[in-house]
Amino acid sequence: MNSYVQFIPIVLMFVAMWFILIRPAKKRQQETQNMQSNLQRGDKVITIGGLHGVIDSIEDTAVTLKISDNVRVKFDRQAIGRVVNEK
Repeated sequence: MNSYVQFIPIVLMFVAMWFILIRPAKKRQQETQNMQSNLQRGDKVITIGGLHGVIDSIEDTAVTLKISDNVRVKFDRQAIGRVVNEK
């Protein structure tokens, strides 16, 4: 019985770590995946490298961004950090 009582603080630490670190990280990852799968032509986006552009075309695993007149750059979908459409 006494040996079980010694494990209670360790178990509580693991539970606390789950709710503080692991669970929010999984939630952010799921939100990012949803955002990247719901990209649409015309969305204003910022890449993870900080490049601002408008989505010109979308393929299965890549998007083409228009960053200036007659300048288009192709990126992986995973390189899109966020959508910044003003609504």
